[in-house]
Amino acid sequence: MDPIFDDFRKGYAEWDGYKVSQTLTPIPPASNPQKLYNFFRSTNFATVQKDFKYQLVYNTTPFKLPADEANGWVEVYHAYWKAVGEILNAENAPRSSTKGAWIKVYDSWKELINALIRGYSNHGFEAWTVPCLYVAGKFLRIFAIKADEGTGTGNGAITSFQDDFNPEAEKNEKLEDAARQLNRIFQICLADREPLDESRKWGIYNIINLLFKTYFKLNSISLSKNILKAIQAYRGDMPTLESFPKAHQVTFKYYIGVIYFLEENYVESEKNLTEAWQLCHKDAVRNKELILTYLIPCHLLTTHTLPTLALLSPYPRLQKLFLPLSRCIKKGDLAGFDAALVAGEDEFVKRRIYLTLERGRDIALRNLLRKVFVAGGFEEAKDPAAPAVRRTRIPVAEFGAAISIGSKETMDNDEVECLLANMIYRNLMKGYIARERGIVVLSKGGAFPGTGV
Repeated sequence: MDPIFDDFRKGYAEWDGYKVSQTLTPIPPASNPQKLYNFFRSTNFATVQKDFKYQLVYNTTPFKLPADEANGWVEVYHAYWKAVGEILNAENAPRSSTKGAWIKVYDSWKELINALIRGYSNHGFEAWTVPCLYVAGKFLRIFAIKADEGTGTGNGAITSFQDDFNPEAEKNEKLEDAARQLNRIFQICLADREPLDESRKWGIYNIINLLFKTYFKLNSISLSKNILKAIQAYRGDMPTLESFPKAHQVTFKYYIGVIYFLEENYVESEKNLTEAWQLCHKDAVRNKELILTYLIPCHLLTTHTLPTLALLSPYPRLQKLFLPLSRCIKKGDLAGFDAALVAGEDEFVKRRIYLTLERGRDIALRNLLRKVFVAGGFEEAKDPAAPAVRRTRIPVAEFGAAISIGSKETMDNDEVECLLANMIYRNLMKGYIARERGIVVLSKGGAFPGTGV
């Protein structure tokens, strides 16, 4: 028992909320793997409140907590002690009863959340202790997922958890409840009326990021907009985003970028994802990989830019996903593009980038048509001193032949004309179709905008 309360007293004496929050983590440090077990065995159900009250009310040198606040912390650590007991039971539970064990863990951890909320609402917990809400909220979400899935035992499952979309999950009872509890924490921080220097609003973006992760896991991304509306309503009473830790900024901008991406607002998505990329720590490889997963398709549509091998070299998974598509787009290989899209379909759909990448076929087609234009050579100049001008009147049949070869499908002239009209409409080509003569008349001042041809 003493190590945890010794750390609490040190953190409290230094006004270090992160140090205090580490006394509420469900993962023991590598230097003391038996810490949680020893803490749970240090007391029992009959004497736990008495023992904790002694530690927090009477044995608090070199400072003394106000009685009401001290009683609030007694409730918090009592709930934490019960949750630790359930965690130890779940880690040792037989496989047949794993799900029930993790449901008990979730319910007991929820009691810890409730005790913390009461602490801020009724017992005067100070704003600098909000990292305790970060830790409690983070693991509430993780335990909810474990309870719903009924999988995972031991600390390894906690630390290796990845935040992926989960559109196929049907039963998320505990995770939905966790979202409600996290929203309560969000409101506790957002509605604080203390001056900004002493406000719980400094914890707002960490909790928002937890809510975003939870809504994405629940496939309820539209709920994220309610959070954004609430932030907007309090905008004048909150610190600017740039005032928060970079880790909070990166995660927030990443999720905002993904939300815009899913709304097909690729310009705003690219802006937020680029900012997240620039702020991201150079060694945060996993985070950079997640950002690039959406930033690469954004660049493809907004600037027609393909990722380089140098950019993708640290990310083998992204190389596997994007390099085949990039090569086919560059070459104008329509059949190869279709094959690469099918090969990565499962991952593209999981990440919800399939439909966006599918639009890359237009870029591949543009590159194929440009090759036809370049292969057409130059027109004979009437004035020998005049600069050479590329042939700009190209038979539809020539484009049709190239498209049929590139897609490995025979296409008639009407289908080809339809594709060419679509390319002109999207400003991927400049010119017009002269149907009566069966030719395409391309612009002499940049037939394929942005390509340098």
